[in-house]
Amino acid sequence: MKRSALTTSASSILGTIALAAALSTAAHAGPVAQPSGSEKCYGIAKAGKNDCAAGVHSCAGQATKTGDKASFVYLPAGACEKIAGGSTVAAK
Repeated sequence: MKRSALTTSASSILGTIALAAALSTAAHAGPVAQPSGSEKCYGIAKAGKNDCAAGVHSCAGQATKTGDKASFVYLPAGACEKIAGGSTVAAK
């Protein structure tokens, strides 16, 4: 194999390993720190797009259904009450 082909192959392999590591870390993310001036808004998160949780899971990105009343996303303070289905209190 020529040196340039070997270098390209090595770069591709290293890039793939780095991408896999990044995805693995994201899949096992812990709770997201609450931003200043925000509130927790329950019941509006899309499946897998929650910031954190209560109930059956405890980490970001682990909501299994859209609109889970026990999962929340952070929104600017006062925004949650303006969204249909949004609540600042977790429900079962």
